[in-house]
Amino acid sequence: MTFTAGGLLFKILVVDDEPDLRHILRRIYERAGHEVVDAGNGATALEAGLRSPPDLVVTDMMMPVMGGAELIRRLRAEPSTADIPILAVTCDTHLAVGADMVLAKPWTSQQLLTATDTLMAQKAAQR
Repeated sequence: MTFTAGGLLFKILVVDDEPDLRHILRRIYERAGHEVVDAGNGATALEAGLRSPPDLVVTDMMMPVMGGAELIRRLRAEPSTADIPILAVTCDTHLAVGADMVLAKPWTSQQLLTATDTLMAQKAAQR
């Protein structure tokens, strides 16, 4: 987590197999001042998350190599990543098992940022 004069900025791991959607998510979050790391599948995201745990994971659920459900399961199993808030962005919301919040596609940038703020506020309240 990065503190700035304007408030809190977060390191967000964005996971989606669609490059265009990753780009959109990156732009929304970077314009809001957050640091973004992205991955095209759950396996790559797991490596990145374990190497340098983010403040938030935003993941699609249906991806090749490793899907979102397996990514969530493995992140929750590791002590260093078990408590990271996870936002699932997916067309098929019933697949989002283990996510802290689900945002159904299509979503707006305001809905995405509101969900992010809500999850991060909940995490801060638990400390």
